[in-house]
Amino acid sequence: MSDLATHPIAGRSVGTTFRPVQTPPTTESRTVQYVLVALVVAVLSLFLLLPLATVFAQAFRLGIGEYLNTFRSPEALAAIRLTLLVAAIAVPCNLIFGIAAAWTIAKYRFPGRTFLVSLIDLPFSISPLVAGLVYILLLGTNSVIGGFLLENFEIRIIFAVPGIVLATILVTFPFIARELIPLMEDQGTGDEEAALSLGANGWQTFFFVTLPNVKWALLYGVLLCNARAMGEFGAVAVISGRLRGQTVTMPLQVELFYNEYASVAAFSLASLLAALALVTLVIKSWLEWRYADQIAAAGRGH
Repeated sequence: MSDLATHPIAGRSVGTTFRPVQTPPTTESRTVQYVLVALVVAVLSLFLLLPLATVFAQAFRLGIGEYLNTFRSPEALAAIRLTLLVAAIAVPCNLIFGIAAAWTIAKYRFPGRTFLVSLIDLPFSISPLVAGLVYILLLGTNSVIGGFLLENFEIRIIFAVPGIVLATILVTFPFIARELIPLMEDQGTGDEEAALSLGANGWQTFFFVTLPNVKWALLYGVLLCNARAMGEFGAVAVISGRLRGQTVTMPLQVELFYNEYASVAAFSLASLLAALALVTLVIKSWLEWRYADQIAAAGRGH
């Protein structure tokens, strides 16, 4: 009996593994491809790169000294501090919620699971302005809850920092959960079951098995959540009351500067947000690269 691994067919040997002929996914000519690439680059340059370059050009229009003077302004410093404070509170809250929600949805099957996923996606489909108005109706001084907290505990939610934090949490909480849910569902429960069978308890399984398997997706979700938290405008504009030095975040302060014809100060503060966005983009690209490696490794494992 001849060896199939070396049996010649049409002058070629049959190997033990079949290698399909790679065919291009598209049939367009190179000219069409170049035109499409040029079109995409032109659109991105017009709607993204040109405005971004304009922000930095206007920020440094009067020199580096005037640019730095913006960040010596008490209003700008207060806005930066408040933005960092809100992000420092909202992101960890969404981190805890995102992990818990992803674990629940991916690891268990229960009635209403699809509805729960839809609720998580709800902030993507409603306007942030609507979210701010809902909080005003629910927690304002004329509402039952807001009035009770103010009268009995002197806690003000609306037009104060707690309201800004709540609004930011609402508009950002889907980001981490939506990054984790597909990956956890793809990985299944095999690793956790193996760890439990070897004597690990629930917390050990979570910290030493589940989290390492989703670490890059988790970091990616945290990055997106933080970027949205620092740049949120709509819900914060409604719920903050725009009290200077108290409830004004960086996006709101940019608008105030611009409305007062302090264009250099407005663009200078906007350039800080743009720089943070560029840093976020670089880190996002790196995480996507690592995230892709993780997905490929998970696929090879299955």
